[in-house]
Amino acid sequence: MINQRVLPAIRHMKDFEKVLKIKHYEYIVLLDTHVAMVKDLIHLAKMNGKKVLLHADLIQGLKNDEHAAEFICQEIKPAGIVSTRSNILSIAKKRKLITVQRLFLLDSISLETSLRLYKKVKPDYIEILPGIIPKMIAEFKNELNIPIVAGGLIRTLTEVKQAIDAGASMVSTSQPVLWEQGKEI
Repeated sequence: MINQRVLPAIRHMKDFEKVLKIKHYEYIVLLDTHVAMVKDLIHLAKMNGKKVLLHADLIQGLKNDEHAAEFICQEIKPAGIVSTRSNILSIAKKRKLITVQRLFLLDSISLETSLRLYKKVKPDYIEILPGIIPKMIAEFKNELNIPIVAGGLIRTLTEVKQAIDAGASMVSTSQPVLWEQGKEI
């Protein structure tokens, strides 16, 4: 289990370097990256005591299919996979990686589809986007009884606290200021 309230989500190299210096985060999410760089970034993170959850859907130069998932699990070896795709998460789950299913809640149809996908894959975590909807976080927490990651559009410490109070286990954010402020939560 991931035991931290803020989950730094890295988009840029300067932020990657910054999060490596913050000692109190064991897990980080690596977002936009290129296939040629990802193995070295994960190795560097490991050398700095970090475990990487790799967002498989956002790796440039790597097709998002079962073969790519096998490549990620066998060659890149992150601690876990974040994805919207159930086939990718199923492979990661079989390989004993942490799985985080990303769900975009836009309307009632996306809500129903998300629930069906969860029941099919049974990931370790679900990430609800946008994470600024405490009511939906509470509803998913009550219905599924699974750790919730709130992500997307969270810009203030108050929004982090609201998501946690609604039942989120942690908040994923690409805002470095919240990484620092998140130490107190």
